[in-house]
Amino acid sequence: MSENELTEFAEYLYEDARARTDSPVGTGFNGAFVDVFREYLVEDGVLEDVESSYCRKQVGRSTAEVYGYALSDGGSVLDIVTAEHGWKAQTIHKADVQRALRRAQVFVEKCRMGLHLEMDETDQAYAMAQSIHEAWPDINRVRIFLFTDARLTVESMPPGEIEGLRCTYELWDIVRLHRLASSGRREEETVIELDQPLPCLSAPGNADFDCLLTVLPGQLLAELYKEHGGRLLQRNVRAYLQARGKVNKGISETVRLEPGRFLAYNNGVSATVTTADTTVTPDGAVVLTRLVDLQIVNGGQTTASLYHMMQKGADLSQVKVPAKITVIRQEMLDKLVPNISRFANSQNAIKEADLQANSPYHRRLQELSRSIWAPALEGSTRQTRWYYERVRGQYQVDLSDLEKQAEKTKFTREHPLAMKFGKTDVAKYELTYLGRPHDVCLGAEKCFHAWTTDIVNFFDGSPDGDYFKQVVAKRILFEHTRKIIQKMRLGGYLGPTTAYVVALLVDRYGTQVDLDTIWRTQALPRWIDDLVPGLAINVVRPLLVAAPGSGNVTEWCKKPKCWETVRAVDWGPHT
Repeated sequence: MSENELTEFAEYLYEDARARTDSPVGTGFNGAFVDVFREYLVEDGVLEDVESSYCRKQVGRSTAEVYGYALSDGGSVLDIVTAEHGWKAQTIHKADVQRALRRAQVFVEKCRMGLHLEMDETDQAYAMAQSIHEAWPDINRVRIFLFTDARLTVESMPPGEIEGLRCTYELWDIVRLHRLASSGRREEETVIELDQPLPCLSAPGNADFDCLLTVLPGQLLAELYKEHGGRLLQRNVRAYLQARGKVNKGISETVRLEPGRFLAYNNGVSATVTTADTTVTPDGAVVLTRLVDLQIVNGGQTTASLYHMMQKGADLSQVKVPAKITVIRQEMLDKLVPNISRFANSQNAIKEADLQANSPYHRRLQELSRSIWAPALEGSTRQTRWYYERVRGQYQVDLSDLEKQAEKTKFTREHPLAMKFGKTDVAKYELTYLGRPHDVCLGAEKCFHAWTTDIVNFFDGSPDGDYFKQVVAKRILFEHTRKIIQKMRLGGYLGPTTAYVVALLVDRYGTQVDLDTIWRTQALPRWIDDLVPGLAINVVRPLLVAAPGSGNVTEWCKKPKCWETVRAVDWGPHT
C-alpha cells in the first residue's frame, strides 16, 4: 500500500468517528473512534462485540485507562479495549504501546478488587467496572486490544498475566486495519500450519473448486476454535447454540461416554479454504500440511461444542471428526459458499433467514440508497443521499476507487459520512421501533440475528422507496434521541437508555410519531426534542439502574422483564 492510501484511510477513520459525535475531542469522540474499529472487527469475527466506555483514573502511582470492554465466549473471556488516536498514520513506538497496555491492565486489576465501589454511579465507567468485578469468578482469560490510527513499530507483544489469568494482547494499527478493510472480504487471511500432517483423499472438482476428504482430531479442531474464535465460523449460517439443543447435548454425551465412536455418530464438518497444501510421503500417501482462509461453513456447532468441552477439561484425544474441505478460488467464494452452507448435510434445520446477510433484501436497500435523494434542509438547496453500507468497508472502497480529487469531493458531498449506516444499524432501529429494546441491548450481532430471524424472514415482497425512507426516519429518530441524551451527561448506559426511551416514546405516542414528516424535514419535531430529556431522566433511567437485587444493569437491560417494567410505568398517554 502507498503512503497516500494509508494517510487517506487514516483521515477517513477520523472523519467517520467525528461524524458520529458532535465534538472531535472528549469522551464522545473516544467512544466513536472505538465504534469505528469495532464494526470492522465484529463483522470479521475477531470480536463478539464491544461496549465503548471511556475511563481514565489515577490509582496510586499508576494510571488506569480503557476505552471499552466486552464479556465474550459465554462470559469466560474478558475483552478490554484501549486506544491511541490522532496520529493519522504517523509512527508510534514500542514504549507507547507498552504504556497503553499497562494502563488497561491496571484498570482490570482494580476492577477485580472493586473499583466501582470508589466510583459514583453516574460515572460513565461505573457499569463497566461493576460488570467486570461481578463477572470475574467466571473469567478464565483476558484479551487487551489496542486500536490506533498510528503505525506501530512492534508487530506483537508476548502474553502476560493478570491476577493469575492468562492475558494476551491484540494490536490493531492503521496498517493492519487497512489490510482488512481493503481486502474486499470481511475476514483477514488466516494461515494454519499443521504440525501433524493429516492423511487425505483428493477428489478433483472442476475449474471452480477441488475437494479433499480427511479426518480431523477433535483436539485440533477445538484448539483452532480457541485460537481463531468466531472467525472460523464467519461464513457459517448458524450461531452456536451453547449446548441447549438436542444435537449439542448429543455431542457432549458422545465425548464423555463413547469418544471412540464420535467418527461414526457425527456428520462432521464441511469447510472451505482458498489454498490447501499437500505433500506425498515416502510410502505414497497424500497428506495435508497447510490451510489458508479456513472457514467452517457447516459443523460450527460441532466445532464450538468440542471447544467448550475442552475448556471444561474433557479428554478429546480419542475424538475424530470427518471433514470435507472444498478448495475454492477467491473470486468464487461469495457465489459458492452460501450454497455449500445451504445444501450441506445439516445437524439442525437451517432457516432461510440465516442466509439473509447477502440476500435480495439487503441488495435492494443498497440500490435504493444510491438512487434516492434526501430532502434539502430548510434554507438550503443542497441534497444528499443516505448511504447504506451492505458490506463493512464498502463506503471507503467506493471512495478509494475514485482517482480524481474532484470526484472524491463530489462523492463525500453527496454521501456525507454522517449519513452512512449499515445492516446492524437497521436491525437496531427496527427492533427499537417495534418495542424490543431488550433485544437491541444484546449487542449488534445478536440484535441483527434476532431481526433477521423474526422480521426479514417474513418480509413480504421487496423494499421500495417508501420503505427505505421509513428506515431512514427511524434512524433519525434513534440517533437524534441518542445525541439529546448524550448531552445530558447522565453517565453510563447511553445505549440502553436511548433504546428504551425511543421504544417507550413509540409505545406511548406512536400515532403522533410521523415518519413521513421526519423524512421530509430530516429532523425530529420540536415536541420530541422537548419530551426526550424528561422521559430519560424521570422514567427510563431510574428503572434501568434499579436492576432487581442490585444486579448487573447491563444484563438487566437485555431481559424482556426490564421492558415490561419500563412499559408499565404510569407516565404519559397510551395510544
